[in-house]
Amino acid sequence: MGPASLQEEGEPEEESKGAMEGYRCLLQAGSQLESTLQQVTVPVSLKEVGGYIEKQVAYLSGGRGEDSSVIITLPECSAFSDIPEEALAKVFTYLTLIPRTRQPGVKFIVILDRRLDTWASIKTALARIAASFPGNLHLVLVLRPTSFFHRTVTDIGFRFSQEDFMLKMPVVMLSSVTDLLRYIDENQLTSEFGGTLDYCHSDWIVLRTAIESFAVTVKDIAQMLQGFGTELAETELCDEGKTIEFLLESHTDKYRKLKDAIRSVSKEGRHLLASLETSGKEDDSQWDVRLDWETVQRLLAQLRDMESAFDGFFEKHHLKLHQYLQLLRYEQSFHEMELCLEHLAGQERELSTSVDTLAQTEQALKRLDSLESSAQEVTSRAQIIVLHGHQLSAGHHYAVALIMQRCNELRHHCDTLNAALKTKHTVLLLTHQLLLCVGQAQSWCDDGAYLLANQLLEKYQSKEGAQAALRDIDRFLELAPSLLSSGPDVLAIEYEAVITPQLQAQIGKTFEKHAAVQQMIQSRQACLRKLADKHVRPIQLVAPRAENPPRTSKSPLFSPKHGDGLKFTFDLSLPGKRTSRKSPNSRKIEVIHDYQESRSCVSYGLDGEDSSDILKRHVMRELIETERIYVEELLSVLLGYRAEMDSPSLSGLLPAILRSKRNILFGNTPEIYNFHSRVFLQDLEGCLEAPERVGACFLKRKDSFQMYECYCQNKPRSDALWKQFSDCSFFQECQKKLEHKLGLDSYLLKPVQRLTKYQLLLKELLKYSADCEGSSELQEALTAMLDLLKSVNDSMHQIAITGYEGDICELGRVLMQGSFSVWIGHKKGPTRMKELARFKPMQRHLFLYERALLFCKRREEHGGGGGDKTPPYSFKHCLKMSAVGITENVKGDVKKFEIWYSGREEVYVVQAPTLQVKTVWLNELRRILTNQQKLLRDEANQHGQTVGHMQLPPPRSESKQQRASVSSEETESGRSSPDPQTRSSKHLHNRKSWPGAHGSVDMCEGLEEWSGGRVAFHRSDVQGETLVHLCPGTYRALADCLQNGPDSIAIKCGDVIQLQFEDNKGRWLVKNVSGQQEGFIAVSSLQLVLVDSSQGNTRLRVNPKARKLSSP
Repeated sequence: MGPASLQEEGEPEEESKGAMEGYRCLLQAGSQLESTLQQVTVPVSLKEVGGYIEKQVAYLSGGRGEDSSVIITLPECSAFSDIPEEALAKVFTYLTLIPRTRQPGVKFIVILDRRLDTWASIKTALARIAASFPGNLHLVLVLRPTSFFHRTVTDIGFRFSQEDFMLKMPVVMLSSVTDLLRYIDENQLTSEFGGTLDYCHSDWIVLRTAIESFAVTVKDIAQMLQGFGTELAETELCDEGKTIEFLLESHTDKYRKLKDAIRSVSKEGRHLLASLETSGKEDDSQWDVRLDWETVQRLLAQLRDMESAFDGFFEKHHLKLHQYLQLLRYEQSFHEMELCLEHLAGQERELSTSVDTLAQTEQALKRLDSLESSAQEVTSRAQIIVLHGHQLSAGHHYAVALIMQRCNELRHHCDTLNAALKTKHTVLLLTHQLLLCVGQAQSWCDDGAYLLANQLLEKYQSKEGAQAALRDIDRFLELAPSLLSSGPDVLAIEYEAVITPQLQAQIGKTFEKHAAVQQMIQSRQACLRKLADKHVRPIQLVAPRAENPPRTSKSPLFSPKHGDGLKFTFDLSLPGKRTSRKSPNSRKIEVIHDYQESRSCVSYGLDGEDSSDILKRHVMRELIETERIYVEELLSVLLGYRAEMDSPSLSGLLPAILRSKRNILFGNTPEIYNFHSRVFLQDLEGCLEAPERVGACFLKRKDSFQMYECYCQNKPRSDALWKQFSDCSFFQECQKKLEHKLGLDSYLLKPVQRLTKYQLLLKELLKYSADCEGSSELQEALTAMLDLLKSVNDSMHQIAITGYEGDICELGRVLMQGSFSVWIGHKKGPTRMKELARFKPMQRHLFLYERALLFCKRREEHGGGGGDKTPPYSFKHCLKMSAVGITENVKGDVKKFEIWYSGREEVYVVQAPTLQVKTVWLNELRRILTNQQKLLRDEANQHGQTVGHMQLPPPRSESKQQRASVSSEETESGRSSPDPQTRSSKHLHNRKSWPGAHGSVDMCEGLEEWSGGRVAFHRSDVQGETLVHLCPGTYRALADCLQNGPDSIAIKCGDVIQLQFEDNKGRWLVKNVSGQQEGFIAVSSLQLVLVDSSQGNTRLRVNPKARKLSSP
């Protein structure tokens, strides 16, 4: 409902009339004030003629002549002739307008004082007065010059020109001031003419300036009041609360400023009145002062009237605007509450009371309880809104009828919702009670069948045994539920409101089951009574095939058999035992009753041998069925949301920025759907009858599951985008069309949930497939899925790395990640490495890739991120795996190991959280280094190797090579490959190290005491083997070396090279004599180039002189 309708429906007619009446009063007061201003204001202001007035060219002394004529005095002025005609006319106009505005038609007397002047000046002045004087000039009194000569000239000149002047104006030539008194009373003359009239020209100017300023200010105030009143009257009301609030604030601010201005001008007028009263008391003869006082008094009175009219109008307007804002907010609250109630009503309508099972009923009751809780909260808020409406009505709001209507509507919505919820609650409780009774009756029937089946042969061969069995049956019959005694007809009447066809069918089956059990019990009682009365041979029971009694029992469903008997099965469990469908020794107990022969027998059948196959098929069916549901859900998301983004009918609901980011929101869901719908689901369906093949199915598609890693890495961006646009109308409309109870975010979580579900189902299959065909493939598939989950988790941590400047994808696949304590040391020369342990460790998160090891710092961010958010990591350092070595044991702590870089130039002592974590990381590091060295040697072997001038020892025996293979207990390996060494037996007790390519003995000095697992190699430690120690000299290459970087060079097998010096980065400056090139090569690469691969993993140390080539 818009603002116009709110005003039309809510505002009473008298309120509108009152507002318009206030506006008319304001306009009327302003008009009266404007009229008064026009009457008392002089059109020409003092500012326009102020310069000449201040020079006293002419002035109004306040004196009056005969017939109350106003006297204008022109005193002696030497520059009178220099005054422009226009300026003189303005002066005369201004001086004559002052009395004329108060007394229209008043006469004027001009006193021209020329006692010190000449006839020429008098003649000019009279001519200018005749030409410029605008008023009714009654008389001109001229005081002629006092000197004899000029007086004589003046008399003669005036006698000849008198007729000219008299035709224009009456002129009287006076000889002295005494002659002036004959025309004007001395009380009306100033002191300069011998009079007693008190006149100060400067005071007159100040007073006139104040009066004119006051009049102008009053006029401006009146115009502002009228303008603001018109603005208020023409204000259009909108339906935005913030706009109305702004109007209220701006109008109030303007009103306060106007009130301040009115107070200021009123204060000015009162001050002016006080000044005029003071002047009037001093001299009662000053008529002009009294007229000025009356003018100011009149203006002040009309200003007060206008202010009063404006105050009344503004108060009404402000009240109306404030009430409109209240109504607008109330309407907004009403509509929001109405939407909440409609939403709850929709949920109430969706909540079905047609339930068939106890579980469905309990779930419906839970949902209903939750809905009732929400409804109670919303109803409480609705009551608050209703109470607020009553408060507005009590405050004489102009829209009281509309507000009360809204209150009644809210009450009606709340009552309707509560009544519907109460009705459904009653129906569900009644249904729950009925299903409980039906379940108890079915359980009683099952217990009866179990009781009959559990009465063993030896128990009632005697009379006492038969009697005991009869007592057991009697006690059991006493526990029969009341439902069974009521009958289906009574039950139908009692639960008529909730019985559905499905429930009616359940009740019918229950009573059929009860009738069958009753018949069996009666037959058993008859047999037992015969045994209790006389010793006859009882009915034989078929003994079960299993020697040991089972813990649980299962039985097939009741079914007709050949039309002359009924066969029922019961879910049985022995007292105090837990029934399990997965028990391999479960039994089926079949109770078959023959109505015609009136006899009963109990037969036992075991399916323990085939139970594992049945369970495997059950898990397999669950896997396939959930896979189909998963595919259908993915398809619904792609068609119901992603494809609808291109629909023209919904384009108006979809933000433009969201359309361009659909790939972020949905990730690679289309790729996942295509794989599962076209490939994997068909593979699984082919394994339905052969569950042992499902492991091979998973292994075959193992690489395809890597697409989930991409999906999970995009998931945080997708969640952030969903969080931003989750309230978008587009998603709500799509969800409504699909009839999904859950939002899109729940379906976007399905791939992650599905990925974790696979490993659970594989574990179930593996549990029932022990020592069966395909169990090894199942185990491999489970391992592959667990590895995939780990890889996904690692990649989720990887995307949180910040600060790495290169392309992190170039480092290969992330293999492991975890948090460690790290000590760092840099070794430029021989240093006791144990001194590094004195420093406090740093907490670092390590990421192991195929080609590098990253050190990062985990940043703990506080705020509303949630507990499941992957923490961000700041990149700190990167170690290339081609230059990494490890020392597996560090003295003092079994959880520590070393990672060293570039010939121990950098050493990192790493402490794992547990010994198990350390072992796993060392195994993975060892595998990477071994594979790295193997790849390098395979590449070298492809190009062939030639024996250089170095003297190499013969190859070791096969047994020694095998003994020197990589081992977690005896092996030392370098940063690029394992480099086993044959060592004396005293060094074989748990000493493990992976030395780098720079095999210098100097590098290892001083580490015995600190590292614990590090062996310093000396010549006595090796048996018949030498270690290559690089030093400057000339060599012949035994393998190829590719160029690695702009400052590196390439070497081919057979090239003659010169080693010149080693830099601080572990690289040698090498000159290729054969190719006339020079560049840097890493130590590890030189070891490969200068060592004969035919010697296994041996590194030789020879005398530099022996390696130097003789000159060609």
